[in-house]
Amino acid sequence: MSLQRGLQRIVFLVLSLLPVVLPRAAEPDPDVARLSQRLQTIDQNPQHNPFAAYERLQARQAIQALQAARRKQRPQALAVAKLRVETAEIAARTEASRGELQRLDIERNELLVEASRRDAEEARAEAERLRVEAQIQAEEAARLREAVEAEVRARQDVEGALESAVSSEEEKLRAAREREAELAKREAELTAAGQAGASNKPVKTPIRKPTSKPKPPVR
Repeated sequence: MSLQRGLQRIVFLVLSLLPVVLPRAAEPDPDVARLSQRLQTIDQNPQHNPFAAYERLQARQAIQALQAARRKQRPQALAVAKLRVETAEIAARTEASRGELQRLDIERNELLVEASRRDAEEARAEAERLRVEAQIQAEEAARLREAVEAEVRARQDVEGALESAVSSEEEKLRAAREREAELAKREAELTAAGQAGASNKPVKTPIRKPTSKPKPPVR
């Protein structure tokens, strides 16, 4: 590509050193002037003059041949010159369009790369945001789990304390009942012993006092 552009520049310099020879007649050839003006339009267009250097050289040579042609050769020389000029115009526009397309394609690729870079940055930012959210949720879940475990442990401690208190009360009640039963047994034994001792003692007959006879009534 760089070699082709170098050749185009060289040809362009050669073209600039080969001015179109105007007819020596008093009145210029209108066809030569018109075709030369069309070539000059290409040369003055900054978007087209870097292109189609070879085609423009052929067009200038055809215009020079038209200017030098005899009357019988003029129609054919004019047709060739018109064709060469038109070919130069089409080639210049085509190469300019191709260069513009290449430029647009490069710009498009740069935009795609930039868009991909932005998408990658956005994706990384979104991934980081999701990671932070997941970490926050994991920490919150850990705190909730610890709170639940602490509540379960506290409930177990309370239940253990209640069971211990109930067991202690039951033990006290059982001990009290055993003591009460023991006391009742001892009381029963003492009562039985007392009754047995009383039955072994002699029974005293009570002395009856004589009853006084009733006095007769006084008449």
